[in-house]
Amino acid sequence: MPYYMVQVAYTSETWDVLVKNPQNRAEAVVPVIQKLGGKIFGAWISFGEYDIVGIFQMPDNVSAASVSMAFASGGACKSVKTTPLLTMQEGMEAMSRARGTGYIPPK
Repeated sequence: MPYYMVQVAYTSETWDVLVKNPQNRAEAVVPVIQKLGGKIFGAWISFGEYDIVGIFQMPDNVSAASVSMAFASGGACKSVKTTPLLTMQEGMEAMSRARGTGYIPPK
């Protein structure tokens, strides 16, 4: 199954709720991901542009997009970014395939 990284930026209103009532939001999204056939590997609170980073597997891009849409449509997030990930082995296979394409860069 493909891997995905989801980055979420909360609204200030959501942070207000979480500060007043701390919650492990990773636990809340596990059933959503499982319902669509996926598996969560972990979630972390992060600094900077995004507040939460999660890594999960989903059966396909449509399932991953469904999770992102569910998160984005709930109103608690000001931004949701989903990035498909390749394993190192998949990345090396892509490198090998790229080498054989015959692509010629502009000169």
